[in-house]
Amino acid sequence: MMAASLTKRLVPVGFLVAAVVAYFLLGLNHYLTLDHLRANAQRLHQFTDDHRFVAIAVFFATYVAVVALSVPGAVFMTIAGGLIFGLWLGAALNILAATTGAIILFVIARFAFGGMLQARGNAFIARMEAGFTRNAFTYLMFLRLVPLFPFWAVNLAAAAFRTPLRSFALATLIGIIPGTLAFTSIGDGLSIAAGASSRGPNDEILGPTMIALRIGLALLALVPLLVTWLRKRGTR
Repeated sequence: MMAASLTKRLVPVGFLVAAVVAYFLLGLNHYLTLDHLRANAQRLHQFTDDHRFVAIAVFFATYVAVVALSVPGAVFMTIAGGLIFGLWLGAALNILAATTGAIILFVIARFAFGGMLQARGNAFIARMEAGFTRNAFTYLMFLRLVPLFPFWAVNLAAAAFRTPLRSFALATLIGIIPGTLAFTSIGDGLSIAAGASSRGPNDEILGPTMIALRIGLALLALVPLLVTWLRKRGTR
């Protein structure tokens, strides 16, 4: 009975592992490079202009898969979103896709391994468990805003310590905004440099969009300090 239950829990993990193996065997990782992105910038923009909704759907699904499988390429996808769709639409797609992929991995990992780390006697694991148990939302926000650990590792840790799904989703959605905006703006800048955008360099540097972005990123940079302060208050 226990063996059957364990097998059932590991089936989704098996699918993920198989998909990761296929990803590398098919050489898909070679397409997720900045050189490949630059070389095909004009073609990607042309396809997006001709088939906008298809381009959005394909990009979104690809980004979700990259995050859910935890394969290298999430940063590349974020930059690609800015290059293909521009700053604001690209950032929105990047944030939603990254959050969706993280939720998929989180749900699978919690189903398969949730609660397995609590029994371990490691002091570091005990501190992480205390953080997730005391206030899962602020602790996860801190880990997202201050990337001390890889994105996928935080997803798995949150699942192992049975973080509520709502807290996980909301903290991830908000916590990845600063980094996502920064990397999306890089992609948007590459689009202009490659001549794939109708805007000029001066419009990008001096325009209200970039000024608003820089002010917003400056304010968002203060969020980790606020989260740290809230965590300290929570321990009192």
